[in-house]
Amino acid sequence: MKIFRQIAVLALCACASLVSAADGLIVLESPHGPRETMDRFEDIVKQRDLNVFARIDHAAGAERIGKTLRPTELLIFGNPQGGTPFMECAQSVGIDLPLKALVWEDAEGRVWLGYNDPVHLADRHGVPDCAVAGNLQKALANLAAAAVAD
Repeated sequence: MKIFRQIAVLALCACASLVSAADGLIVLESPHGPRETMDRFEDIVKQRDLNVFARIDHAAGAERIGKTLRPTELLIFGNPQGGTPFMECAQSVGIDLPLKALVWEDAEGRVWLGYNDPVHLADRHGVPDCAVAGNLQKALANLAAAAVAD
């Protein structure tokens, strides 16, 4: 069962990478509503002993200025165990940390979970061989896959 789950996660990541790999954004479609998707993601993050720094409801912000925005929420999370080694490779990566995940509903009512690919971030900051980027990539893929699982 564990091997099947690992294969499913890798396949999901491969498909997600094809969606928008050019800009470094990994995007997965969720079968759940936007709030449930973000609730699930946040719960998984907390279960893995990661810090949640903020949960930002962009649609609520838009409403405060009289605008309408489809459901869009951002979760800012992480911990020094992952971030510090990444910044040891290149301190400039701190501009992209803590990690972030965005959940949104598109015009067709489909729900998406997206996050920045740490390997892309490593390339962006000139440290493509930073080993921690691959570890973070796998960890984020597992978090995201669990959040969008049926």
